[in-house]
Amino acid sequence: MLTLIAARLVKAVIVLLLIVVANFLLIHAAPGDPAAVMAGEAGAADEIFIEQLRDRFGLNEPFPVQLWTYLKGVIQLDLGYSYRQQQPVLDLILARLPATLILTMTAFVISLTLGVVLGVVAAARQGTWTDSFVTSLSLLFYATPLYWVALMAVLLFSVQLGWLPGYGYETIGAGYTGLPHVADVAKHLVLPALTLGLFFTAIYMRMTRASMLEVSRMDFVKTARAKGLSPSRVQRRHILRNALLPVVTLAGLQAGQLVGGAVLTETVFAWPGIGRLMFEALAQRDYNLLLGILLISAAVVIIFNIITDVIYTLIDPRIGANA
Repeated sequence: MLTLIAARLVKAVIVLLLIVVANFLLIHAAPGDPAAVMAGEAGAADEIFIEQLRDRFGLNEPFPVQLWTYLKGVIQLDLGYSYRQQQPVLDLILARLPATLILTMTAFVISLTLGVVLGVVAAARQGTWTDSFVTSLSLLFYATPLYWVALMAVLLFSVQLGWLPGYGYETIGAGYTGLPHVADVAKHLVLPALTLGLFFTAIYMRMTRASMLEVSRMDFVKTARAKGLSPSRVQRRHILRNALLPVVTLAGLQAGQLVGGAVLTETVFAWPGIGRLMFEALAQRDYNLLLGILLISAAVVIIFNIITDVIYTLIDPRIGANA
């Protein structure tokens, strides 16, 4: 296990450095001059002031020099300075990252739990009305646009019924601490987490159902049934455990993508996470902040891929032996 993790970490570092270079190239190839944007916001868009801004933030340096300076900073865990918000990039990201992790991990747990449970129910009752209902429900979740679900959830549960808050991370000015603060955050979390999780629930449900039906036709399952094992034990110990491998693969890939995919959800619900921060950085041409967010998002994806490999070896030790 330690050898597997060490090998994955070495590969992760190499991949992360390549991502840093690729992101830097793509961002600087995008149209727009951050110095001109800053000058315009300061109300002094003359050429002298723009040149002063370029000199101050190193935008006049040759491209290879800028790239090398940024790489050295990344290696030293210095992601640069946000010239728009006048703060270190790492501080800005760390201030927003907990909110995004709370949202995405809650949505991930909800979607994976519901998806696997509904997939098991549908596979166990193949061809019945229960199977048809669950399958149709998953298709509805999958086909419905995320932004539409978010807006309808706010209109129904917040505006019309008044059950849940429609925006924000916590009640502004309430000053809650301890358990009341946790309850307040949890109340604000319900709508965005469910909205973000519904789409992935449909994917996990269909994957679990298809995988269980495929495994149920294999010879070792027929042998288990011939030995007189109870149907529940066959489902749990023989079918579900082997059917989870492709689900774990998909979940590991999409868990990291949830961080980047939360941009729309965080924007609609005014959730103060890095997804919303990424949108603001893009609109403001804040290149250093945008690069930092892309780097952190890539690192999260890589970390979840490593965790997926470890879980793989726990579900099926043969995979770790051959890795």
